[in-house]
This record gives sequence, structure tokens and C-alpha cells, in this order.
Amino acid sequence: MNLHSLLIVALGGAAGAVLRFMLSALIGVHHVFPWATLGINIAGSFAIGLLWGGWGHAEWFQQWGRLALVVGVLGGFTTFSAFSMETLNLLQGGRPWLGLTYAGSSMLACLLGVFIGERTGSLFLS
Repeated sequence: MNLHSLLIVALGGAAGAVLRFMLSALIGVHHVFPWATLGINIAGSFAIGLLWGGWGHAEWFQQWGRLALVVGVLGGFTTFSAFSMETLNLLQGGRPWLGLTYAGSSMLACLLGVFIGERTGSLFLS
């Protein structure tokens, strides 16, 4: 790990966090079900699959792209920690079935997003 790598990740992370903030504000906060977080996690899962499928073996991706885009931008963009807290709040807030539905749908849809993104990237970006 060196200063150059840290700067690449930091800049990417800042961009991803700002993008997440803007998209969450656009979608809005729903107190019954965390739609913004679910959508962002699905989009981020699709994006990581797309990048990995399309450019995972490319030299530029291995040199700096993975740090900038996957660790930085998508690390700042996706909200798994928020997902975990929201799930716990639903479970502890007397809505266990909604919490389980949220956790299950997030996991399945994000896995599907990675799979579809990886396949799409392999077909169109490589």
C-alpha cells in the first residue's frame, strides 16, 4: 500500500459517497421500507459484476481501475452497513417479517445483479 493507491481509493470513495447521497436524496427516505438503500445495493452489485466481467483481466484495471472503481467508487456508493443497520432496526422494531423480507430480497437481488452484470460485461465490454 502506498500514497498513490490511497489517493486513488480516497478520490473514488468520495465520488461514490457523493453519488450515493445524491441518489438517496432523489429517491427519498421511506420509513416503511428502505427502498433507496436496496436500489443502491442492487445497482452497485450490478456495476461491480459489469466491471469485473468486462475488464477484470485488463492491465489498466489490475493496475489502478480496481482500486479506483471497485474499492473506491463502489465502496463509497454501496451501503451494506446502512443495509445491516436498517435490517436490525426492522427486526428490533417489531417488524421481523419486513426485516427478513428486506434482508432476503437484498441478498438475492444483489447476487442476481452481480451475475447479470458479470455476464453483460463479459459479452459487451471485453
